[in-house]
Amino acid sequence: MAFSEWKTLASAGFGAALIGGVVGSAFADDALKLTELSPKGADACFGRVYDAAHLKAHPKQKVARIFFYYGRDPVRRPNEEPSANSDTSYNGFLTTTVRGAKAPEWAGGWCNHQSEDGKSAPIRCGMDCDRTLASLKVDDKGRLILSDLSPDIYLDAGSEEELGSAEYDRQALGSEDDNFRLDPMPAATCKAEFARIDPIDPALGAPLRERLKPDQAFCYGRDYDAAHMSLHPGQLTQSIRVFRGPVELASFASGGDVTNWPDGADIAVSVTTRQKGAKVMQTYSCQGEADQWRCAASAKMSNFSCDIAQKEIFLKRGANGTIMLANPNSSLAVVDLCSKAADGKTKSDDKIYRLESMPQSACAP
Repeated sequence: MAFSEWKTLASAGFGAALIGGVVGSAFADDALKLTELSPKGADACFGRVYDAAHLKAHPKQKVARIFFYYGRDPVRRPNEEPSANSDTSYNGFLTTTVRGAKAPEWAGGWCNHQSEDGKSAPIRCGMDCDRTLASLKVDDKGRLILSDLSPDIYLDAGSEEELGSAEYDRQALGSEDDNFRLDPMPAATCKAEFARIDPIDPALGAPLRERLKPDQAFCYGRDYDAAHMSLHPGQLTQSIRVFRGPVELASFASGGDVTNWPDGADIAVSVTTRQKGAKVMQTYSCQGEADQWRCAASAKMSNFSCDIAQKEIFLKRGANGTIMLANPNSSLAVVDLCSKAADGKTKSDDKIYRLESMPQSACAP
């Protein structure tokens, strides 16, 4: 149950807003469609793949492949965010692959004219924190001139100071990675390029918010046998269940909003540890965030001597109908949530669980 397994399976760290969510939340819902990029209001794609001769002649250019897509989020995949929160506006998305890289990197921004009327002046694509994704111009041959591309477009603000100059130069784009002239291409070409970033695993199936209905109970769990426990002496969990039963269903029915499912969904987690041998149950309140449910510990079932609102676990789709549970910061009741042992990262081997569907009777309190 190594913690690195979570990142490998999910292609993203738990508990952090995934990059698609970071971009989408800042876009204006009423973003204007730019007729220069999309004369007929359709998705637009521009790109270029540089050959070996060009790259040899430009040693300070790291980018070997570059694509700019204007439309709705091409990276968004079946996710756990409520459908009512989905972004429908047109925005700009950039993906580049540097020399020797196996997969592209990408960023997105909202694009508009830098003028009060929103119809004239140069086109700028902005990002969060008042950063610029790029400036855009279409030439008389329909090619996209992409300029003002910062070398740290994929890095956090202040990263040069944090990383140091050598590491910053390694991760940043090259000094010649700007003023790209991109050819118009079919929208499907850009979508295929963005699909290379983090390919969808068909074994994961539909999002949890579709598989687990607001008005239906569920039960997932795992029991670890003696052989497993002997091989994992640092694991405290002997048995674990994650479920929604009559109490949790009634709670959502009385105050939940189906259109915002799974936001506000209560789940219960019961754990039996090797030391105590008795079930310890804790309730969590969940919300959809990118490709996971982020679930904060709740005081509905018990009184606590501390604020447990920051005690969070995370649920994700697992392969072939399983559910993955992450306990990164001692937020599962294998220890007292108000004890010093629950501060910081999980120290025991109780970080990642792969849970299988079980009969509801297996989750009876």
